[in-house]
Amino acid sequence: MSTRISTSSSRPSSNPLSRVTRRAPWLQRRGSARWLLLLAAAAGLFVAALDAYAVVTLLPKMLFDLDVPVDRIEQATPIVSGFLAGYIVVMPLIGLASDVHGRTAVYLGALAAFALGSIFTASAAYTGEPPYGLIGLPWLVAGRVLQGVGGGALVPVALALAADLFPAGGRSPAIGAISAIQETGSVLGPLYGAVLAAWAETLGSWRFVFWANLPLALACAAGFVVAQRRLSPMSGQRTQQPERGEVPPADWLGAVLLGIGLALLVVALYPDDPAHRAVSAFFWPAGVGAVVALGAWSWRQASDLAPVIPRRLLRSRVFLGASLANLLAGGGLMVALVDIPLMGRGVFNLTQLDSALLLSRFMVAVPLGAILGGLAARRLGGRWVAAAGMLAAAGFFALLAGWNEHELARRLVGIREADLVLAGGGLGFGLVIAPLATAVLDLAQPGRHGLAASLVVLVRTLGMLLGLSALTAFGLSRFYQLFNAGPALRLIPGSPDFTAQKAAFDARVTQALVAEYHSIFLIAAALCVSGAVVAGLALVDSARSTAGRTTASR
Repeated sequence: MSTRISTSSSRPSSNPLSRVTRRAPWLQRRGSARWLLLLAAAAGLFVAALDAYAVVTLLPKMLFDLDVPVDRIEQATPIVSGFLAGYIVVMPLIGLASDVHGRTAVYLGALAAFALGSIFTASAAYTGEPPYGLIGLPWLVAGRVLQGVGGGALVPVALALAADLFPAGGRSPAIGAISAIQETGSVLGPLYGAVLAAWAETLGSWRFVFWANLPLALACAAGFVVAQRRLSPMSGQRTQQPERGEVPPADWLGAVLLGIGLALLVVALYPDDPAHRAVSAFFWPAGVGAVVALGAWSWRQASDLAPVIPRRLLRSRVFLGASLANLLAGGGLMVALVDIPLMGRGVFNLTQLDSALLLSRFMVAVPLGAILGGLAARRLGGRWVAAAGMLAAAGFFALLAGWNEHELARRLVGIREADLVLAGGGLGFGLVIAPLATAVLDLAQPGRHGLAASLVVLVRTLGMLLGLSALTAFGLSRFYQLFNAGPALRLIPGSPDFTAQKAAFDARVTQALVAEYHSIFLIAAALCVSGAVVAGLALVDSARSTAGRTTASR
């Protein structure tokens, strides 16, 4: 049945934060304590994001130490796909667990899993050293999966905590702040990994980066506990347990099936050898497993009295619209993250470092956009902010579709035009984060904030995964189509005109790459326009949502 949230109700709050402290007038008065707890939770997200993106710069050294041949680089794919699989499989379970057992227990458990995964990763042995020869790369992959489980679990818990601590209509700034802190970790991660590994060369090289996660995780746990105790007026008392009927029943089997199905989907779709195929070598077995698991979940979802995702939520126009817009935003974001550095190397002839710095112009604007989006959504309504952000992202891709090999030389009032375009694109993608997340969290009843937050993260991550797979498939096909469109080219080393042959070959490659990226960017622009339309039509203003909505409870 549907129930209206009312702060004046005499019924005990179903908010899972009540395991730590009940909603009461003191909670509304202690604004600084609420923000302190929220920032303490976000600190864990920052550390996990640092680690996730540090692997980008550490991967070559990791593979060298583990004796992975350069010509078998696809063997390293599980280091990334394993992290993603762990990240996704835990989402439905963690959302439910934090609703049932409380945010504090699940948050601290997630930090413990992240720390344990860091130990596995840091202690992965050289593959050629007996008796550890068989547990080099597999040991490392196991560590990355555990890190994905722990790091992934922190995100929905922190978002749910924001929904617990701040009322509907006023929580978008808090969600924007959390997202900004996480995105800042993503920006600094590659630099953090490179600097720390270089500084610690004598202390274990890349391994030291993962050993450093242990004191960082401990500090985050201690900070969270201290902030929680400061917020609670019962800090010295035993944590209260929920009363019977406070929290809706949880379908744990359904959550497990959903998580396994999505994890297998990650394994199936992640391109482990993008130069030759768009999907994984395990596409068919993993894909069949995903279909079976998701089919079983769908059957339970339709027949269970208390399904994983409340049925009224699935029938909500706002939920479906916010989820679709989030999916499209995730796909567009992946296009930017992948193709901007590739364009830097293939079209602008930049080094790997300079290509990463080119992408950083885009990345540094995302946290700023997240903060602005949260603040603007509270004043203007999430619908218009989300639509504006998606339109800004569409304009960004439309401008990228006009770039050529001379783009980096253009200046506007002494500033490189490309930098302004990249920053504007990052700002647009940042703007949409808080409004879309807030729309879903505002729909959920307090006893299901954790599940709602996990769905927000899950949909965005799936959008990025689907975008990566589709991008690889289309990019490969489009490049070879364009490259082979002209007359055949031959490279004959030692021939008198080899220099001219190579120049013609390089020019053909550049021309094909530019045209390929133009096509991809135009498709991404169309996706973002679609996302803007969906957000504008489906979302409702915060004021209307707070005043007149009913929560989805079953």
